[in-house]
Amino acid sequence: MQINPEKLTRREEELMRCFWERGPLFVRELVEMAPEPKPHFNTLSTMVRTLETKGYLSHRAFGGTYQYYPVVSEAEFSRRTLGSVIRRYFENSYMGAVSALIEEEKISVDELRELLDRIESQTKR
Repeated sequence: MQINPEKLTRREEELMRCFWERGPLFVRELVEMAPEPKPHFNTLSTMVRTLETKGYLSHRAFGGTYQYYPVVSEAEFSRRTLGSVIRRYFENSYMGAVSALIEEEKISVDELRELLDRIESQTKR
């Protein structure tokens, strides 16, 4: 399935997190979970249908209502989003991204060594 993680709005990503954390949901459950002021049912219904159109959700019919469930895992979304950021901002260079993290002191030398140890142990398996 082809998804484009760049096309999720912040609110759509928040909704997806509800599905990833809770599993299948009806729109009325999303309304109940929302903080005050609660969004209108139709607003959330439209957003959920948009997520389905984009390939992130699917549904099962229960009488006249639908229960929606994620068809893209959070891990898959994260991988694709990271890949998109690397392509867009680091000219498809993961090394460039890691270098930027080191330069900005977002990752320490000890953390980098730990990462290298993990990689080496995975390649030995």
